[in-house]
Amino acid sequence: MSIASLAGGLLALFVFRRGLPHVGWIVGYLILLWLLFTLLTRLRQGLEARGRTLVITAADYTIQTLTHGLLLFILPGYYASTTLTSVNVWFFLLLVAMALLTTIDVWYRVVVLPYAWARHAMFVTSFFAALNVALPLVGVSPLLALMGSGVLSTVSLAPVFRHEGVKSWSGAWMRTGLLSTLALALLWWVRVAIPPAPLHLAHATVARIVERLEPVDPVRGEISAEVLREWGGLTAYTAVYAPAGLKQPIVHVWKMKGRPVTTIPLSPVRGGRTDGFRTYSRKSDFAGNVAGSWAVDVMTSSGQLIGRVRFNITP
Repeated sequence: MSIASLAGGLLALFVFRRGLPHVGWIVGYLILLWLLFTLLTRLRQGLEARGRTLVITAADYTIQTLTHGLLLFILPGYYASTTLTSVNVWFFLLLVAMALLTTIDVWYRVVVLPYAWARHAMFVTSFFAALNVALPLVGVSPLLALMGSGVLSTVSLAPVFRHEGVKSWSGAWMRTGLLSTLALALLWWVRVAIPPAPLHLAHATVARIVERLEPVDPVRGEISAEVLREWGGLTAYTAVYAPAGLKQPIVHVWKMKGRPVTTIPLSPVRGGRTDGFRTYSRKSDFAGNVAGSWAVDVMTSSGQLIGRVRFNITP
């Protein structure tokens, strides 16, 4: 195991949880990582030809350490934003797997270092994931952060394209532009699978009503159809955490047995509140046989899942 990587990662976690300027740390990591990755990519063949393996090993180890620290720095934000019972858990698990690869030297040397495509994939994914967290911290909406991170991540590869098989900078930028277009299309298609970090649910429940922005008679897992009729409906209460300066429209999607039945747009979440921006929606049209599993998905207006409230209605 890389002791330096582990120590750097633990320091990153400590800083994140202390609430220090996250954007500055993330940008610092990204700049160092990009500079070193680009420099080594351009010099690797020449160093290998001159037998300077020690220099290559040291640079690879530094990139591994920086990547490890960056991943551990952003993982808490993605964990808070991930809904473990949804498809966006797979992106979080990908980041966890990458963090493990960069922690254990033997794995990293076997899986990543021998292959240029693996080194590039590790770099681009880390770069993208970090930007996707950093941009909302300065007020960029999750959708724009997602798309912007995709474009900037592909642009960061332009020097690599220039070095690997492209004869001119114009050719490198053409390849970068094409890849950016493909990245935008792919990210729009899979946006539901990427958590809108750092947005997350600070508190969520379903209740009889909401008074003074507090839930009254919250449901503890299940409610009978008889009580539901007496109440005349249910209210989904959610407190959404968002960074200061961010204004994000959200919707509540009521689902029965996994199928959407009601979608209710809500007032935009305004960031900067420690306990989250509190809002709620009410559903009163429970008709027919309503027994079964229910959920209320809290989503951005562009379709990214912030969190989910589950409950059961018994006959």
